[in-house]
Amino acid sequence: MGSLFSGNSLWQLVSQSDLMTWAVLLILLSMSIICWTIFLYKLVIWRVRGQQLREAVIHLKSAKSLEDVLHSASKFTNTLAGYFLSKSLSALKSLLMTDRGGKTELDDREWGILLHSLNQILDTVIEREQAYLPFLSVSASVATLLGLFGTIWGLMQSFLDISVQHAADISVIAPGIAEALITTLAGLMVAIPAMVMHHVLNSKLSGIERQCVILSDRFVSLSEKLFNAYREQE
Repeated sequence: MGSLFSGNSLWQLVSQSDLMTWAVLLILLSMSIICWTIFLYKLVIWRVRGQQLREAVIHLKSAKSLEDVLHSASKFTNTLAGYFLSKSLSALKSLLMTDRGGKTELDDREWGILLHSLNQILDTVIEREQAYLPFLSVSASVATLLGLFGTIWGLMQSFLDISVQHAADISVIAPGIAEALITTLAGLMVAIPAMVMHHVLNSKLSGIERQCVILSDRFVSLSEKLFNAYREQE
């Protein structure tokens, strides 16, 4: 590897760095790898889940009964859409199974409870999907500070070397300063992409949340329609 990078002045500066600088660079490299892994994983998984949510919404449009909703939930088993539908059905079922005094429809209070339950399900889903996203925002902040720490450490070592050598010639201090600035460069190379990734994924998550809200609205509309139809038959 030394022969591969022998003509690279940047690599030469890195190879001449002390243990503290190497530790900072390794931490930054690890953070970068984790950030890119999270970013690519979320992009792939949210693309799949977004498609599943859109298909679930289409299925609910053609649903004629709660049995059709149950069929849709079973069709999307082990998916985000299936989880959301099954939890919504469970919330509705728990209301219908309570002692309701012979009533065959939900009153205003029960509808409020159902809507509150659906909002809780939505909050739970979004909270689960937000997993690992805070690491990106933390990395964007910490990487810059780590880079600055490495730079300050390198500058301190450079000034100590100057005091030992009793020379302040530019040819003496330039390599030490350049070596110190490497960590700032590395920190920015981690922080800037991490910040961009965080904003991109937050935008994608907003799309997932909108699809879940649409699915929730479809479920409530279908439930209202079915109860109204049942009441008209009576």
